[in-house]
Amino acid sequence: MNDAAHAGTDRPLLSRPMLALLGAQFLSAFADNALLIVAIATLKAQADAGQVPWLQIAFVAPFILLAPFVGLIADAQPKGRVLLIGNGIKLIGALGLLTGLPPVIAYGIAGIGAAVYSPAKYGILTQLFGPGKLVRANGLLEGSTIVAILVGVFVGGQLSDASLSLALNVVIGLFVFAALLNLLIPRLPIERALHTTDPAQLAREFGDNLRVLHGNHDARDSLIATGTFWGMGATLRLMLFAWVPVALGIPDNGTPANLMGAVSIGIVAGAALAGLWVTLATVNRALIGGFLLGPLVMGLALIGDIGLAVGVLVALGAAGGLFVVPMNALLQEQGHHSIGAGRALAVQNFWENAAMMGFVGLYLFLTQLGLPIQASLFLFGAFLLAAVSLVSWLRLGRRG
Repeated sequence: MNDAAHAGTDRPLLSRPMLALLGAQFLSAFADNALLIVAIATLKAQADAGQVPWLQIAFVAPFILLAPFVGLIADAQPKGRVLLIGNGIKLIGALGLLTGLPPVIAYGIAGIGAAVYSPAKYGILTQLFGPGKLVRANGLLEGSTIVAILVGVFVGGQLSDASLSLALNVVIGLFVFAALLNLLIPRLPIERALHTTDPAQLAREFGDNLRVLHGNHDARDSLIATGTFWGMGATLRLMLFAWVPVALGIPDNGTPANLMGAVSIGIVAGAALAGLWVTLATVNRALIGGFLLGPLVMGLALIGDIGLAVGVLVALGAAGGLFVVPMNALLQEQGHHSIGAGRALAVQNFWENAAMMGFVGLYLFLTQLGLPIQASLFLFGAFLLAAVSLVSWLRLGRRG
């Protein structure tokens, strides 16, 4: 690994590069989530709400298909440049929806941009900070992302109910401003040079990276944990659009979007708690949050009151933030010292988005069977509990 990649890792937590990264990530994630709500509202306006699960599938498919390449590219280029390219592709997707491209295709283009963007946005942290600040840096980035999700789903829901064209223009403006902030991130050294552009060779290298991380106990546990959490999150926000009209009797776009925001508020709190209470040396404390996820989702299936729903969703988000932030940091640290942070994040994206596609695909299958939404929520909660139990058994069993 290039020794220059370690330069500057003793900088202050809120240094200028970190502030530029946080601002760009906030605006980009804001736009991502507002774009999802606009795409859902567009399908509903076209009387094609049955296509809504396909939006998430189209968005996550590029993460899986491009995983062998994007991590290698992120490590072989200055990561600020990679972030700029990713935001540019997302902008193309938003412009496509504005000009009449089918929502599933337009959101899929945005997914390509997000797949390019993701390994760089987390991988850059190991170049900015040392291990002592990595969990806190992750907490800040995750917190910025979750606040952006909160604002994005709220603004997206409100604007979509008022004017789809206005909502889309706001999204486009956000992507433009995010790209401008990307330009303020200093040019950092590359982590690992790209020795070939042959797709077959790159795919083989990705396979090697998979084997390296799967042979590392900490990295494998992190992959299972983060994949389970984000698979649940991607599916839950779609399920809320089906659950709210049935359980609460509210048919608009704003209410499920606002409930997604309640989850986001909780994740911010959970991420903050993780930054204060969990380090890489005490990462197993994160399992406490993980164990709460399944019961909370199952509890949501039994609720018919919006006040109770908000409370459960905030608690769900807090448990998730406490669980996922330390697990992210654990994988980054292991990847940084083995295959490179960008490559590790590409492997993580592969598994997380494969989990998202699997969860959303299962939900789509259950809807085709006509299973009530409450029953689907209960099944997902049970699966979450089983998955976290597996991670805990792997980690605590080795410790014992």
